[in-house]
Amino acid sequence: MTHLDLHTTVVNHTPSPVDLPAIHGAEPVRHLETPVDPRMVREIRRTVSERLATRLQTEAVSGPAPRRELARALLADELASLARKRVGEGREPWPVEAEMAVAAGVMAALFGLGRLQPLVDDPDVENIEVDGHDSVWISYADGRDRRGPAVADSDEELIELLQLLAARSGSDERTFTSAHPTLHLRLEDGSRLAAMAWTTPRPHVVIRRHRVRDVDLDDLVHLGTLDPTLAAFLRAAIRAGKNIVVTGLQNAGKTTLIRALANEFPPMERFATIEKEYELHLHGLPLRHPRVVAMEGREGSAEKDAHGHRAGEVTLTDLVHDALRMNLRRIIVGEVRGPEVLPMLEAMSTGDGSLCTLHARTAQHAIDRIVTLCLSAGVSMTEAFAYRLLAGSVDLVVHLTLRDESAAGGPKHRFVSHVVEIAGLGESSRPATTTVFGPGDDGRAVPLHQPSCLPELVRAGFDPALLDHTSWAEFGGTR
Repeated sequence: MTHLDLHTTVVNHTPSPVDLPAIHGAEPVRHLETPVDPRMVREIRRTVSERLATRLQTEAVSGPAPRRELARALLADELASLARKRVGEGREPWPVEAEMAVAAGVMAALFGLGRLQPLVDDPDVENIEVDGHDSVWISYADGRDRRGPAVADSDEELIELLQLLAARSGSDERTFTSAHPTLHLRLEDGSRLAAMAWTTPRPHVVIRRHRVRDVDLDDLVHLGTLDPTLAAFLRAAIRAGKNIVVTGLQNAGKTTLIRALANEFPPMERFATIEKEYELHLHGLPLRHPRVVAMEGREGSAEKDAHGHRAGEVTLTDLVHDALRMNLRRIIVGEVRGPEVLPMLEAMSTGDGSLCTLHARTAQHAIDRIVTLCLSAGVSMTEAFAYRLLAGSVDLVVHLTLRDESAAGGPKHRFVSHVVEIAGLGESSRPATTTVFGPGDDGRAVPLHQPSCLPELVRAGFDPALLDHTSWAEFGGTR
């Protein structure tokens, strides 16, 4: 077989599903019988990845399949060059099996996640934290935190892997360099990756996996996140078109609760999801949501225009404004953390049943944080007007608590602890609030007060007798 024939085989070879195991979202990998020098694979992979990144920044190559074909062609060119160099030095040509083994190893390194892949594939893994190539911590769904194996041979190799993942996204907006030292990516399995380097002594990577996607309120009752009474209350609130803000700290389960609330929407309802990176994945549930409009922001390049905006950037604010023209009943913003709070409140005030998440320590703190975001959004607004806008837009704040007992060898508990109703303006230009559900003996939400919107919830199918809880007398519920 000539080298030309060999390289044609490398480029056009389609692995058989019988003899090749599939890497999730990646190039299948051949079971290699021929020993492969990992240093050679690493060097060839580095060369090909650099050329691939350059080509992707100058050519419009969309979709994983065309990018893999481009990588195969670049790999074939590199192998041909190395073969000519080897023959020119008077050495024996590579055996066909050895060259094919190297090609398979390089493609696996290019389109898998390297040593991170087994961790991402583990269904019990919830979060992966990398603080340098050899300092890896794994959080499991049952609350365990365990030290994991090294994911690269050096910090430099880890950075190269991250740069390759950035290039693989198919656009020059996703770069990871000293000039752009942060990276945010959605991996092909839906996990979210965040990384930073150069501004820290060692590179840091966090991968957050979304283990449960198709979940509803009954599932959360089974998991202990809420009880049947609260599930019935929230289901009626969705049917009644109440605007809900879900709050809590990181990893409290906000995204999972939003998924469960959205899965209570009528099947034929048209709504939009707006996210920095796709996390909700409601568009991946066509039987539940055949008419969802999923929208994802775009970071933009490091270059900025005269107004200080990144070239090619599409912000959540832009997407919310666009969504208002898409004939939607509801809008879901995956996480409100900046100026998108204003169009989000506008959407809530003019429509019904919209949802968003917000980082906050408590439900009451969430109210002040929304106002702070409004005041820092870069528009002329008084605090009194921000509170008025909030009072006229948000109906319920649902707060999730994360109780972490892992330090004492126990599990992590995630549950709803508060549901606060916002019922117009109260004294001192602040919204009037009612704690409808508050913490019981174990911290989980129990009924405390009847909400002012109770008649609407009853019309939506809620049984008001469910709120006749003995905890009213026990806690005396305060506003």
